[in-house]
Amino acid sequence: MTNPTPRLTGRAVRLTVFVGESDQYHHIPVYTEIVHRAHRAGLAGASVFKGIEGFGASSLVHTQRLLSLSEDLPVAVVIIDTEERVRAFLPELDDLVAKGLVMLDDCEVVTYAGRERET
Repeated sequence: MTNPTPRLTGRAVRLTVFVGESDQYHHIPVYTEIVHRAHRAGLAGASVFKGIEGFGASSLVHTQRLLSLSEDLPVAVVIIDTEERVRAFLPELDDLVAKGLVMLDDCEVVTYAGRERET
């Protein structure tokens, strides 16, 4: 079931989830599961960004540089919607993010124009 493209302008909340590229949930990437759950929840949008270098709580630096190949680069999933909808989505992350960082911050949506859906 697909939801119509939501309209969102003005005050919003950005949910950012940092996980490792190799983190899995039932044999699929955690970032993929987060995006699919956000879509099913009807949130305004979600994107995944792959880092080229970084470190987290383990203090181990992961990098994309050729001489030090890493299999666990940082990945950020960014979701934006109203505060109410984002906070309602947070319990979905409880069983997905065993290692990582979940952040919320206020933002302002200036323009949000969805693409026309193909039928």
